[in-house]
Amino acid sequence: MNSYSMSNKIKGRFSRILVGIDGSESSMDASEYAIEMAKKDGAQIIALSIKLLPLSSYGLAAPQDEAKQFKEDKEMHDIKESLDKVDQNGKRNNVQVKKEIINSQMSVEAAIVEYAESEGVDLIIIGTKGTSDIKNILLGNIASGVVKYAACPVMVVK
Repeated sequence: MNSYSMSNKIKGRFSRILVGIDGSESSMDASEYAIEMAKKDGAQIIALSIKLLPLSSYGLAAPQDEAKQFKEDKEMHDIKESLDKVDQNGKRNNVQVKKEIINSQMSVEAAIVEYAESEGVDLIIIGTKGTSDIKNILLGNIASGVVKYAACPVMVVK
């Protein structure tokens, strides 16, 4: 599905809701909104996390040293834990949750938009602040990019 078409949908009703999860409090708040909306419409939640793959100067995946690998393993563990929390909350609320971790060399917002289009998502819910290597960077840039390029409605949760 290359573009979002309201002609096939009832406005305000959603069947596939994507929520961006990065382990931050903001993304977990967004997941709660997603679950409430999914309960209302009987929708499926896709809890999506993007793992950025570093590039070397030659455009290939950069080799990892032990310290970096340990840090990435910890980050991956934390993301899986966050996705599991969304899944558990979904089960408590009788909402189906599909957990996804995507490895990407694209920007986070491009990866979210591309995934949403490929999966026929009809609503994206995203938080405004996220986690990153530099703590407390606003996810506002990512949220802004998703809003700008997504073919479906986007809900930004503060």
